Amino acid sequence: MSNIVMKLTSTTQKEIMNYYSQNTIERKAPGVIFAAKLPDCAITIYSSGKVMFQGGGCEREAKHWEASTEDTPTMTLSKGDALPKNLSSLAVMGSDETGTGDYFGPITVAAVYVPQDKLELVKELGVKDSKMLKDDYMLQIAPDLKATLPHCVLTLHNEKYNTVQKAGTSQGKMKALLHNQALCHLLKKIAPEKPEYVLIDQFAERKTYYNYIKNEKEIVTENVLFATKAEQIHVAVAAASILARCAFLQEMDKLSRQIGITLPKGASHQVDEIAAQILLAQGEEALYSVTKWHFANTRKASHIASKKRNF
Repeated sequence: MSNIVMKLTSTTQKEIMNYYSQNTIERKAPGVIFAAKLPDCAITIYSSGKVMFQGGGCEREAKHWEASTEDTPTMTLSKGDALPKNLSSLAVMGSDETGTGDYFGPITVAAVYVPQDKLELVKELGVKDSKMLKDDYMLQIAPDLKATLPHCVLTLHNEKYNTVQKAGTSQGKMKALLHNQALCHLLKKIAPEKPEYVLIDQFAERKTYYNYIKNEKEIVTENVLFATKAEQIHVAVAAASILARCAFLQEMDKLSRQIGITLPKGASHQVDEIAAQILLAQGEEALYSVTKWHFANTRKASHIASKKRNF
């Protein structure tokens, strides 16, 4: 599991406690003075002044507080496959996803193929890890990426997400199915050409990933590599992360227009407040249609809405 550890000022620690106050959990581990849990990230503050962000959403959450660090953040990456030393210079098909930790909006997955003769061009376009780029910039370069590189982008809309989740499909399995489907589509699109490797931004161990998709008719297995922070390893995954992010942003804009209110990203208290507004004004059906219903935000929004009704 990925984690980021920061040494933060006491003022910033208090800000973090306030920011995540609605997500507080009890942790009795030695030295822990505060703990909170989001769907994809755990936040822990220690008496030493260090703050750990742990889980798939650690970079997103840590980024809020980077300006307040007392020293350079340290990051520990979970283990993936042993990678070829020259992987960054090879023709690679990469896949990545976004939206998994956001209460509002879909999950989007993208697969991108970068042949060797396009590597330098892709770098010139400014491709890097989407978490290091502003949304406006990604939306600006996405059309050029789509015009330059073979790609496949899939969107799991909220109502479908809620249906399969209610039927017992975990979010991890949903992601595995989407990654495999995007890669299958893209391999067919570029055939008979083949990438030297397929690089998946790792969200599950290899065995778990293939167990999730074992019943699929088509499964990508040839020269597949798994690595955490894969968007920093090859531009194919970086490009995929950008296209996935842009698809998510565009869908969020669409849903905001549909619901008549700007939907916030993430799973914070602000999200709970907006969800409560939707509940009060439009009812459960409207909220269900734009959210990942099983998130704790639904319960929190219902509690907020109930208080306002009785006020």
